[in-house]
Amino acid sequence: MLSSETRYRYGRLLTLGSVVFLAACQVKPLYSEGQQGRPAAALASIGISEADDRVEQLVRNALIFATSGGAGEPANPQYNLALNVTSDVIGVLYDQESDTAGAGRVVVMADYNLTRAKTGETVRSGQRSAVALVDFPEQEFAKVRATRDAEKRASKELAEVVRADLAAALGR
Repeated sequence: MLSSETRYRYGRLLTLGSVVFLAACQVKPLYSEGQQGRPAAALASIGISEADDRVEQLVRNALIFATSGGAGEPANPQYNLALNVTSDVIGVLYDQESDTAGAGRVVVMADYNLTRAKTGETVRSGQRSAVALVDFPEQEFAKVRATRDAEKRASKELAEVVRADLAAALGR
């Protein structure tokens, strides 16, 4: 059994160790003001390339809204984002008798390259994807509408993933 003086010393040692351990920790939000600039301001100064199709336009619009906080594209961007988006509908749960799918996945993929506008230096490049599940009803119009809704959901999710990746790159 430890004496009260020994317990007191162990308690003080444990408290001191905890304080030293916690002093070494640094918690910093991802979107806060960084030490090398402002990631939120840097995100708002990204110009995004024009879209080629509807799904790419959905991702582009969601990215513009997410990076600028709803303010729109900057007039003089400090960064340029080259964005190439593709989508694919994959049928699953096939009915062997009718040779049709009852459900599927919509996969939206983006290749992107973030460069500095003045120098053309690549800041970040990558490839990301998002998946949305979809049920295929028997009516053709309902099937088209369900696919479009799934593309919209996947596009929003993909834009958030790309935004987080860009924020991490600009926050360094």
